[in-house]
Amino acid sequence: MTLFSHKFIKLFIFLVGILFLCINPVSAQNSRKPVYDGIFYPKDPKELTARIIDYTKLAEQTQVSLPQGAALKALILPHAGYIYSGFTAAHSSKVLKNRKFKKIIIMGPDHRVGFTNCAVSDVSAYETPHGKVFLHPDSLYLRQKNKELFRTVKKSDDLEHCLEVQIPFLQHYLSDFEIIPIVMGPGDPRKYCDAIDNVIDTQTLIVVSSDLSHYLPYAQAVKTDHETIRHILELNIKKLSEKNHRACGIIPIQVLTYLAVRHKWKPMLLHYSNSGDTAGPRNSVVGYAAIAYYETASINFRKGSIQMDKGKGDILLKLARKTIADKLDVKTPDTDDLGGTLSDDIFNARRGTFVTLTINDQLRGCIGNLAADKSIIDGVKDNAINAAFHDPRFPALSKNELKNVDIEISLLTEPKVLEYQDGDDLLNKLRPNVDGVIIRKGVYSATFLPQVWEQLRDKKSFLEHLCQKAGLPSDAWRRPGLEVMVYQVQYFEEDH
Repeated sequence: MTLFSHKFIKLFIFLVGILFLCINPVSAQNSRKPVYDGIFYPKDPKELTARIIDYTKLAEQTQVSLPQGAALKALILPHAGYIYSGFTAAHSSKVLKNRKFKKIIIMGPDHRVGFTNCAVSDVSAYETPHGKVFLHPDSLYLRQKNKELFRTVKKSDDLEHCLEVQIPFLQHYLSDFEIIPIVMGPGDPRKYCDAIDNVIDTQTLIVVSSDLSHYLPYAQAVKTDHETIRHILELNIKKLSEKNHRACGIIPIQVLTYLAVRHKWKPMLLHYSNSGDTAGPRNSVVGYAAIAYYETASINFRKGSIQMDKGKGDILLKLARKTIADKLDVKTPDTDDLGGTLSDDIFNARRGTFVTLTINDQLRGCIGNLAADKSIIDGVKDNAINAAFHDPRFPALSKNELKNVDIEISLLTEPKVLEYQDGDDLLNKLRPNVDGVIIRKGVYSATFLPQVWEQLRDKKSFLEHLCQKAGLPSDAWRRPGLEVMVYQVQYFEEDH
């Protein structure tokens, strides 16, 4: 064999290797194995499930008054060994039951390594005895978009427990979610907040992993922990910023507090205990709290009306599907008898509504009315027809497409004028993932629902695309004379 042949074969093998790496990136196949199974929680899947069920049954005996219909946005949960903190952590079952989240941001403190800013893993999944939970693509987005704040710290991946111990509870109570695991070191919580806010959408849950006071005598711990809980419930960022070692996860708690103030989330205590109440001595205890945050202001219905619950939202989704199916002369047996279910007065309330159709996560039609000039029933029926057959961006929906269509219904609050001084002030006042935005200038107008923030996270990009949609120059939002209004939505989507 000639020297040329040897070189050619080596080159061929090298190129094939490069191609293999491109098709099968190592990082995409790598998952984090459980480190603390058998230490903080049971290693055997059946024993782990039985343990969580036992804690959940105990938690059911605790009486907690919860807001009806409000969106759950965040939780603070403890991360000690389950024999110590599992009872308090299981109180999350009271608020996670019948909920769905596509993305869970788990924020906890660095206990093991020592680094500044935040560590975000680059593995493909976290494993527990209950199986794998995959990382959400926004994990990569944070590392790429904010390299000075978020990076991979492999040693933290290998050693940190505060995120791992949360996942089995989430797997037990929820399904079909992905995670963004963030371990926080010293840094600026406000900068962490701003960056994380960009990846929060309407299907996101934040879980802060933190214990409270450490190794105080029982009575002193109870006093200290109740002060800390009061500061959390009062959203008192000043008190929570004092260096008094009230909680190991104080930085993630500060980040969550900044988010809660910004978005008007209301914290509510679900349960408090310490290790002296569960499995440890009372001369040196660790405190635990379960706290839920609700977006009670997300749907500002007029006085005398209420937020619609999921059951009624499902009825509206069936109404929209039946309306489209009837137009196509397609039978839909599961939606035939809707008459009696639509008799509730709430369906006759006047609201702005939008109906959005997608196929394989691609937009297939979206039409709505911003003004509250129709009843919810009439708005859903009219907009279902318009989205399916009269959206000028798409051809009319066909019979064959109907079975592949996913339907989403949005109920709007009354739009309000947003007062602002200039383009920079407008950017500061917009709330990503919360506000739907309407712009008007002369005969030109357009709106984006709050859900659009999921695709256009950057405020400038959001406004530029909205201006283009209205037929205006992309920088019209920086020019005088533009009227801006904002509204919020409650939305429902079909279960599959």
